[in-house]
Amino acid sequence: MGAPAHEEIETQVGDDGIGILTLSRPEKRNALTIRMREEIARTLTEWGDDEAVRVVVLTGSGPAFCAGFDLTEFGQAELSRRIRHNSSAYHRTVWSFPKPLVAAVNGTAFGGGFDLAVLCDMRVASAAARFAHPEIKFGGPPLFTPLRWIVGDGVARDLCLTGRQIDAEEAHRVGLVSRVVEPETVVDEALGIARQIAEAPQRCLETTKRYLSGSQGLGFEESFRIEHDDVFDQLLSASPPG
Repeated sequence: MGAPAHEEIETQVGDDGIGILTLSRPEKRNALTIRMREEIARTLTEWGDDEAVRVVVLTGSGPAFCAGFDLTEFGQAELSRRIRHNSSAYHRTVWSFPKPLVAAVNGTAFGGGFDLAVLCDMRVASAAARFAHPEIKFGGPPLFTPLRWIVGDGVARDLCLTGRQIDAEEAHRVGLVSRVVEPETVVDEALGIARQIAEAPQRCLETTKRYLSGSQGLGFEESFRIEHDDVFDQLLSASPPG
């Protein structure tokens, strides 16, 4: 039996070895559901072992990149433990993807969508892109460490604590994105970068990706355990079993 069909993402792999993964819930601003996270994780796991895929571009359909986690699921107590484990596995899969991952941020990247862009190796932003961690206002501590690795302590503390929005130009100024382009060209720009990356030997790319991911202070696992798993465990211990 083949793998389940995708319902909330779209995928394609070109002859040039570039995979495109598109979040496909435009009517919900590509909010991350349990199913979408599972589909992203399953696709990246498959592509990690697929020699036909050398570099991946990740983007969103419609005017948003990703508005964050689907809050309707968070309101269902019976899903709490499933969300915790699903979210943990998904974040780790994106972070540990062994090949270069380029985000084409076509619009709003809030909360978990901001995190998704940050977990990619590079980010190209549409001039319409916006970034923020509004979840801090609703009792959801954001991921700090991966953002800090990119923009530095001061800017990351500012964005995580205030929840304020920054536009594409500010994101470029602080080093969050590599370049800013017109909305209609953001995916093409990311594909051009991906093809440039793919000019290197694959073994070299994957070796480089390993040390890019593993040489940041405490390392992802230790910081993620503190910022994600422990937070979920504390929230679960404070609420009735679902």
